[in-house]
Amino acid sequence: MKRSFAQAMCGMFLSGALLVPSALAAVQDHAPDNTAVNKADRNGSTPNADNAKNDKSDRALTRQIRQDVVKDKSLSTYGHNVKIIADHGKVTLRGPVHSDDEKKTIEEYARRRAGDGNVDSQITVKGDQK
Repeated sequence: MKRSFAQAMCGMFLSGALLVPSALAAVQDHAPDNTAVNKADRNGSTPNADNAKNDKSDRALTRQIRQDVVKDKSLSTYGHNVKIIADHGKVTLRGPVHSDDEKKTIEEYARRRAGDGNVDSQITVKGDQK
């Protein structure tokens, strides 16, 4: 009796182990959502962190906005990962978020730090909530 129970348990374990790789492959078959967005970063004409000026005040401004955004636990991972680029006191926001509310919240954080006329929001609303 003990042997047949051990064999049954071993069989269940092995069959489960065989199903895991196929389930993982199904999950990993699609490209990340921001692949096309990241390609736009490479064209050189869109602002990104690599071509932003390295002024101390711009770094401080970016850091302050990033801290405000990351502290807000109501924002999704997409919201927390929006690109924030400061250049001579002007802030550009780029990247996808899940909702208009997230977009408005992040824009408000940037306006509080940079001022009303100094924020260029290029945030896009992805629209699907996960």
